Amino acid sequence: MERGKLDEELCRMSELVDRIRPDSVLLVNEAFTSTNEREGSEIARQIVRALTERGVRVFFVTHLFELSRSFQGLNGVLFLRAERLPDGTRTYRIRVGEPLATSHGEDVYRRVFGPTPELALVRDL
Repeated sequence: MERGKLDEELCRMSELVDRIRPDSVLLVNEAFTSTNEREGSEIARQIVRALTERGVRVFFVTHLFELSRSFQGLNGVLFLRAERLPDGTRTYRIRVGEPLATSHGEDVYRRVFGPTPELALVRDL
């Protein structure tokens, strides 16, 4: 390995940005997750803003809540998320909805390890 994951992501994004033209569409899936929430969100925010100012439509799949939150209320921004029923059941439908501060990682944890007293205590607080 010659570079770190973030460096590789930035190099690939730089190549895309150099080639993309106005009126293009860019699909981004979970970019900049190799760094922390604050830094990943800021890097992505600057790139998305620069591209949209050039007339590029950007579709960005992310769990970076700070990134999503920074675009709330702006014209032309639409948030989609996987539907979850009140009991937590997943429908596998995509619905319009504001960003949530959770990735529902606890669901995966419980499915793999089962319920734990520690998680029950945190939930009850």
